[in-house]
Amino acid sequence: MLKSTIHKAALRLYDFCKYPAVRYKILFHLLDKPYDDKELTRLRPAFLTSDIVEELYQEQDTYGGWGKFQSKDYSTKDKFPTSQVAINRCLYIGLTIEDRDILLCANEYLEDFLKGTAREKFRNTNERVIPWNTAKFCDMIEAIKPYNELCDRTYSEWQYIAYRAFESGEYSYEQERAAQHEVFWTREDRLVPMQTELLLKRRDQIGSELEEAMLRHYGEHAFHHGYFWWETPKNLPENFVYNKTRRWFATFNYINQFRGSALYLADSVDWLMANQNVDGLWDWGSQIKDPWGYFGYFSTNRSYSHNRVVDCTLEILSFLKKYIDNNVE
Repeated sequence: MLKSTIHKAALRLYDFCKYPAVRYKILFHLLDKPYDDKELTRLRPAFLTSDIVEELYQEQDTYGGWGKFQSKDYSTKDKFPTSQVAINRCLYIGLTIEDRDILLCANEYLEDFLKGTAREKFRNTNERVIPWNTAKFCDMIEAIKPYNELCDRTYSEWQYIAYRAFESGEYSYEQERAAQHEVFWTREDRLVPMQTELLLKRRDQIGSELEEAMLRHYGEHAFHHGYFWWETPKNLPENFVYNKTRRWFATFNYINQFRGSALYLADSVDWLMANQNVDGLWDWGSQIKDPWGYFGYFSTNRSYSHNRVVDCTLEILSFLKKYIDNNVE
């Protein structure tokens, strides 16, 4: 039932917006058209020359990034605040490593950090910086081109840490601390956050029992306390059209990375489905210009209600699509 409803909403959005980048994402990500599908192949040239892709191409620097990796340089007026933001945008809109050379260059940019040849250097302000950043680089590399040999060691380290932390079937801080101290040669009680996103990039290598244990620990914590923001699925906003509605999606998407996420998100999904507008799409109204999300994925102007509906609907449908994929009976 939910799958059918989402399929219909995706088709409505396809009819609602004729912008090639939007239609391409709908076909590729929401309707699961294969890369060599005739309709997708026909649309690809228009997508790859659309302003949203061209902007990414023109703003990419000679090193394959878009400025600093994750620290915004406030002395410049870059269209993309960090390379991390730009790469995530490439992946979200549907670019692959086969399209032009944007992600190919970005992949080389990320690999340079692992090889120690990157132009940008990081200050080791504490002993967690190196293992944390290394995991971030690998997570993005695996999203661009899975099973990269440069990430094998880092993945194995986190695989070992996760198994130690959940050895009994439930999370143990003491066990994780011992594992991190052993692997990273650290001594502090404060730990590098568990790299669940990286671990799930190679889901076939961790097993369903570990994933379920992580869901019940990290998913439950996010359900009660939020993720990044304090907004939680336990306390949904009274009105869907609210200037901070988008903040809930940080927690939604964090929990939704795990299979079985319906355990904590079923009510949130019902809430989303109950808030479709008369056209069967979604519009949460104007949102606060958060420093971590001040760009619109497909908007050329945030004040246009049309683009607001497109951005909102795509974000919700992307969440719901992953929810279905992770909760197949």
